[in-house]
Amino acid sequence: MDVTEMDLRLGDGRQLHVYDTGRDAEAGTSDPALTVLWHHGTPNIGAPPAPLFPAASRLGIRWVSYDRPGYGGSSAVPGRDLASAATDADAAAVADALGIGRFAVMGHSGGGSHALACAALLPDRVRCVVSVAGLAPYGAEGLDWFAGMSDSGTASLRAAVAGRAAKEAHEAAAAYDPEMFDPVDHAALAAAWSWFGDVVGPAVESGPGGLIADDLAYVTPWGCDPARITAPVLILHGGSDRVVPSAHGRWLARRCASAELRLSPADGHISVLDSGAAALEWLTEHR
Repeated sequence: MDVTEMDLRLGDGRQLHVYDTGRDAEAGTSDPALTVLWHHGTPNIGAPPAPLFPAASRLGIRWVSYDRPGYGGSSAVPGRDLASAATDADAAAVADALGIGRFAVMGHSGGGSHALACAALLPDRVRCVVSVAGLAPYGAEGLDWFAGMSDSGTASLRAAVAGRAAKEAHEAAAAYDPEMFDPVDHAALAAAWSWFGDVVGPAVESGPGGLIADDLAYVTPWGCDPARITAPVLILHGGSDRVVPSAHGRWLARRCASAELRLSPADGHISVLDSGAAALEWLTEHR
């Protein structure tokens, strides 16, 4: 799949950097292509997931995505929450600019949470949802939010809870912690999902601003309730996830009345993406 990149100027003067694989996915299919709006994780830019391109091409899927505010070519939005970064101001504007009416959404890690927010607030636009290893809302009733997270992940998000200044100080001193990933994740990162090297580096080359904005959003109210989602939802989670423990996925599955949970006990935060091709098949079945 060829990816076209463009800059979209919004009505408020902000810029969003947009990615689109175009309509080539329709070639050879009798049905219109399904557009899937990809929501990226933290810290990533918004390029759609290249390891899933072969499956997407086979299924006639068109990928559309964008750098969240503060990442890559997208303008920062101080104090943004999941709702503002996932819906009318951004996701719907991208779809409108590309002439897309209804679409599916899919996201990984924090992007999974943004995908759910998008579905909750755009019920007339979102056909179906896949959230992979997504975070539940901070303070969710009945969920020990930090339980099972790696020490480094816990420290990072607790710094966000303490506020912007504490989070900025944490990021100024933080270093990469390989222990945040399970061994199966390291194996995945050495194979097909080495793709993350293409989206993490550009996301932080100008500093940690996007990452900080994301983490502050994760520990503040989403601005929407996943219980409001009416579209079909598929939640994928790895039982060995040390970044976003699987209890988050189980909580979200209980909260979303239309959700199906696929828990993979042997998978971690990255290796669970190996189930992405099957998730795309699920999206085409539920469009």
